[in-house]
Amino acid sequence: MFYIYVLRSVKDKKLYSGYTSDLRSRFRYHNQGKVEVTKHRRPFKLIYYEAYLHQQDATAREKFLKTQWGRNFLKRVLKNYFKNLDD
Repeated sequence: MFYIYVLRSVKDKKLYSGYTSDLRSRFRYHNQGKVEVTKHRRPFKLIYYEAYLHQQDATAREKFLKTQWGRNFLKRVLKNYFKNLDD
């Protein structure tokens, strides 16, 4: 399986999306500071993921989530999550 995931930084509240074939290990790596691009933004919470059978499908979805359309999709799908952050 291949996973796309969205993390939210507890430190700066920003989102990060990526893809992997081992979601648990990748999440652990992010929180241990072993991923160069996110090490200064940890700790993270995993707020969303999807699973795919084919790597090409996962990478295409990851690219979509990094666009404005993708960010809008996440805001709609995670509406209650983001709403509860404001409370």
